[in-house]
Formats: sequence, C-alpha cells, structure tokens
Amino acid sequence: MIAKQKILIVDDDNNIAELISLYLTKECFETYIVNDGESALEAFEEFEPNLILLDLMLPGIDGYQVCREIRAKSQVPIIMLSAKGEIFDKVLGLELGADDYMEKPFDSKELVARVKAVLRRYKEPENKTVEPVKDSQTVEYQDLHVSLTNYSVIYKGESINMPPKELELLFFLASSPNQVFTREQLLDRIWGYDYPGDTRTVDVHIKRIREKIKDHEKWKIETVWCVGYKFTTV
Repeated sequence: MIAKQKILIVDDDNNIAELISLYLTKECFETYIVNDGESALEAFEEFEPNLILLDLMLPGIDGYQVCREIRAKSQVPIIMLSAKGEIFDKVLGLELGADDYMEKPFDSKELVARVKAVLRRYKEPENKTVEPVKDSQTVEYQDLHVSLTNYSVIYKGESINMPPKELELLFFLASSPNQVFTREQLLDRIWGYDYPGDTRTVDVHIKRIREKIKDHEKWKIETVWCVGYKFTTV
C-alpha cells in the first residue's frame, strides 16, 4: 500500500484550515492542522510533512520566521498563503525560501493543483555526496551536473539542496548556453501559470542560485542588464 503524502496546514483561521484540509483529503493527502507558529515548528518535527501550507499572519511566531527556521534545516516544499498581496511580501517570502505564494482568497482547485505540481518536482536528496545519474534530462558542465529526472544538482562532487523552482531555472538556462532570456520569458517558462508575483521573482531565484553555485572559470550565470540572464560558457 502506497503511503499518503502528508500536508501540514498552518493557519490561525481554523475554518479556512479545515476547508483546505477537506479539499486535500479528497485528493488522498493526509493533513495535519496547527494554528500558530510555535505549533507549526513542533508539528514539522513530529508530523514530518511532505509539504507545508503556511499562512503568514500567525500569532506569536509569524509565517516568515517559521519559514526561516524550517529552511535552516530542511528543503521541504513550502507554499505561503496570505491576504497580503503587496509585491514586497511576495518577494520576501520567496527570498526566505518559499516555493510558491498564493494570495487569499484563492480557488480550491488551483491550490490543489499547485500542491501537486510542487510535490511532483520535489525530491529530498538522500546523500550529501552522490554520483551523477545519466539520463535524457540532464545538463553537465565541468563541476556541475543538473538533472530533472531525480531533481538533483551536483556541484564539485557534492549534492546541493535546491528547491524545485531554483533547480528548474538553473536547468533551463544551462540547457541553452549563451542564449539570452528576458525575465518575462523565464517567468512564463518556469512558473507557467498566472503567477501572483512579478519579474522580480526571477531575480530573487537567480540570487539564491548564485549563493549556492559560484561562478566557474568555464561557465557562469550572467546578468544581461535591462534584459535578463544567460548561462555563459567559455
């Protein structure tokens, strides 16, 4: 019997949380609800979720801090939920490591679709050091191997923890070396739906990739000012 994937729902409005749980349970997910930040951190350790739906406005420890503390020790997918629709809030959430951001009120079908999409892309790395897997969805350069088959990034022989969107963005750029892509093209290609953010979302993810993957003498992610980005090779 296949184990159900587990979703941790963190929302101070229990009515909303119960409604989300109902939708996800119908899709054969196992859910667990908490209503504050401190309980969320405890439930993360005990429930061991495959994905977290995280409201930002929580009593005590807010959603931003919960995300920050979880990201310090895990790459479990996080989708932020908030009634705050300002670009600043969305960008901040992404900078802290969220994989997606949904503005309340949201459509239940879209929420379920995004949960499934993020889970399809995510795979927890099993080892710190792994061997590259040869397959049809990989790109490989000196000291860099990126695979969409098992969602892995190997940099200088070590596995790099990288959320799905960062990995997909790196893979897409590296798959078309020396080709310039606008921010709009990257946003449309990687996110693929009516994303609630703007083109700064791309900048945030590029920044996070660069923090993990440094420029190499043979390749680098290059900023093309006033246009976008390209993966440059020598």
